[in-house]
Amino acid sequence: MKINEVEQAVGITKKNIRFYEQEGLLHPARNLENGYRVYGEKDVEELKKIKLLRKLNMPLEEIRKLQNGELTLSDGLQRHLVVLERERERLGQICGFCDHLAENGGQMSSLMASQYLAEMEHMEQEGMRFMNVKQLDQKKQKWKGAMLGAGLALVFCVWFLALMVVAIMEEPMSTPELLLLLVFVAAPVVVGICIVYVLLERKREIQRGEEDAASKY
Repeated sequence: MKINEVEQAVGITKKNIRFYEQEGLLHPARNLENGYRVYGEKDVEELKKIKLLRKLNMPLEEIRKLQNGELTLSDGLQRHLVVLERERERLGQICGFCDHLAENGGQMSSLMASQYLAEMEHMEQEGMRFMNVKQLDQKKQKWKGAMLGAGLALVFCVWFLALMVVAIMEEPMSTPELLLLLVFVAAPVVVGICIVYVLLERKREIQRGEEDAASKY
């Protein structure tokens, strides 16, 4: 199987598959003739197991221990349950803080942010963990970067087409043959369509956060 087929069969991105390979969780065979990766049913099943455990938010290091036989599945899940219980306690504290804010009522304009931030900082010093604002903002930054790159590429395609039109209008006698002209026109159009497609795929990838989830641990 090729990586595109594995992507469809498992339902994870090619970047995730490559990442798991880099982390040593997946070991596809190689085609002796061209060196390309060749995926089999065993690889697909292994990826499904990884996907299952990652959807439970199990760290990659723990999955590696399960693969190597250092932990049984039961032991690994029991260890992970301890982590999840701590996370549930953390979320409970966040919910309690939200209730505390809601009880004070009022409007956004009257919110004493400095006071509550000081309370949160005190709680963090005692071991509490709130959301990482920087991490949440990274999705917007990634999307802006993708938009900028795609926008510049599309501007270049439009500029190239406009240049072709101007050249034909100014020198109609030097217009290339129809077939060649179609190639010149079709090339930037096809490139533009591909850019839009890649941009949409990148948007979906950023929204799903799979890449970040895979490399989190």
